[in-house]
Amino acid sequence: MARDMKVPRARADSDGWCHSLEIRNMLDWVPLVFVTFKVLAFGTGMFFAIKWHHDREQKGKEMETRAVLLATGKVAAVFLLSLLVLGLFTFFLCRRLGLDLTLP
Repeated sequence: MARDMKVPRARADSDGWCHSLEIRNMLDWVPLVFVTFKVLAFGTGMFFAIKWHHDREQKGKEMETRAVLLATGKVAAVFLLSLLVLGLFTFFLCRRLGLDLTLP
């Protein structure tokens, strides 16, 4: 070893070095803190999502079936149109790149 290299010691010395075991013990708490935060954040989000849907259901009783079917039809039409555009774009891109598109 070179003489001017700093080597960590068992306790923090005057240069501020700490023993690696102390750092490992401190890092053992990191997953606990992050998992706890994640559970609290997702739990709060799920609570408010369920509450929002419940409140919306209470208010939305007067929403007609026809309006729901019309909205569903619009979403389906947009999905099919985007699927067609994506398929055509992929086909023309493959032809432009010279890929073999024949079926076996």
